[in-house]
Amino acid sequence: MSKLIKPEGYRQLLTPAQTEQGIKQIKDFFQANLSTALRLRRVTAPLFVLRGLGINDDLNGVERPVSFPIKDMDDKVAEVVHSLAKWKRLMLAEYGIQPGYGLYTDMNAIRGDEELDNIHSLYVDQWDWCQTIRREDRNLQFLKKVVRNIYAAIRRTEYLVCETYPQIEPFLPEEIHFFHSEELLKMYPGMSPKERENAVCKAYGAVFIIGIGGKLSDGTEHDLRAPDYDDWTTPNEEGYHGLNGDIMIWYPVLDRAIELSSMGIRVDKEALLRQLQLTGKEDRKDLYFHQKLLRDELPLSVGGGIGQSRLCLVLLHKAHIGEIQASIWPDDMRRECAAFGMPLI
Repeated sequence: MSKLIKPEGYRQLLTPAQTEQGIKQIKDFFQANLSTALRLRRVTAPLFVLRGLGINDDLNGVERPVSFPIKDMDDKVAEVVHSLAKWKRLMLAEYGIQPGYGLYTDMNAIRGDEELDNIHSLYVDQWDWCQTIRREDRNLQFLKKVVRNIYAAIRRTEYLVCETYPQIEPFLPEEIHFFHSEELLKMYPGMSPKERENAVCKAYGAVFIIGIGGKLSDGTEHDLRAPDYDDWTTPNEEGYHGLNGDIMIWYPVLDRAIELSSMGIRVDKEALLRQLQLTGKEDRKDLYFHQKLLRDELPLSVGGGIGQSRLCLVLLHKAHIGEIQASIWPDDMRRECAAFGMPLI
């Protein structure tokens, strides 16, 4: 259990009944605010997609999707989604959603290769969202405006929770700060990417780290990203590359940085071809999703995912995501958490 964080002096601030009520309140309020802020309509989403169409999210490219054969379709293989990063863009085209408007959905996934700890579970639930944009919106200033809108919705939700449960005190800073991953490398030399995240989040409270996926000046990546949804190679107006990033906060309960959202402006045709070449994935050009993008049949877009259980975790001041959602955990982790006062659902 070396990965398990047991915060000193931790105690649950809410009863199990209050926790369940708080989860519902957060989910109802936040998605209404997100929908209003970004002009998103709710749509129904799949739990699984067919293998071989290029629709499933590849995450870092090493995670194995949960899959199964479909008896009534000659044993064609379906994959449980990792996320709906590319599926949403197909829906923007199918629904004919105009620039400035978009969609969101409840995404549920199973990630069997996840390393289980306080904030990572086999079960992933998030609000996946996507908005149609214009060519002139493909810039860093537009991305920052979207990030600020999302962060404002998070802070409004925090205010509601603290009004409902006075024993929970607000901790999120008023403003979110922006840093490119290359800037962090220069600010914190000698640190690993995760150490840099902890350092900058502890210093500023809430940050958006830009340009995740591309090579930094030391030849490494801050973190890996699939080549076919986020645009992490297009030059931006601040002199770096990348039109994507992560919303991260400093979480005092666990004394560490936590990612709440991964998002970005999505690849256009040129960025897709460039990133497929950089990652040696040019064979994907023949897949269904990629062919539609290369034929200009998909709109330009911005999108991302916002963790539902993770947002509830931080706003309800919990120490383990298993206090928020029902999942499977190692027996020794369950025993250790129960003994420490954070019983897992």
